[in-house]
Amino acid sequence: MNAKIKETLLNPIFKGNPITVLVLGICSSLAVTVTLKGALVMTLSVIVVTGVSSLILSILRNTIPSRVRIIVQLVVVAMMVILVDQVLKSFEATYAIDKQLSVYIGLIITNCIVMGRIEAFALGNKPWPSFLDGVANGAGYGLILIVVAFFRELLGSGTLFGFDILGRFGYVTNNLVILPPFALIFIGCIVWLQRSIQKDLQEK
Repeated sequence: MNAKIKETLLNPIFKGNPITVLVLGICSSLAVTVTLKGALVMTLSVIVVTGVSSLILSILRNTIPSRVRIIVQLVVVAMMVILVDQVLKSFEATYAIDKQLSVYIGLIITNCIVMGRIEAFALGNKPWPSFLDGVANGAGYGLILIVVAFFRELLGSGTLFGFDILGRFGYVTNNLVILPPFALIFIGCIVWLQRSIQKDLQEK
């Protein structure tokens, strides 16, 4: 694998994670990590929107007048968000999750990760690397969502993907873990762990 492509794929997942390093997408990560199903659907949605939007805008980058650049970006991202939302509503298996996530699927358009990667990468690079960068940043965002959702659902409801895990051992559910402040605590612990391992992220 080309070293540059490898860095494009791996950096957003580990060293340059959008949530733990760049502190982007925090708001939605507090709201959609109550269950693993919700976190997984949100992850896939952001990956699709970020990857395809970056690809389209990279293809169009030399034809977009600078004065309407942001407007074109918003139109493309909004189009992808609407398509993803309609696909989720179209299948019985995902319809309930779409209702559970409520407005947060639609609010992907306001996610700083999507617009940030388009501005920082897609508008200055070729389509294929831009697509990979979008997918990788979506995956990096989703990794944190899934980790946080794993512990929130397990400790808060005693379940994983809706299946009882801890209840059979007499575990009493902890509703406090389901509240947004605990999501922030979990993310803070991940940030602390990552900065403990990656010395270059520590402030001098």
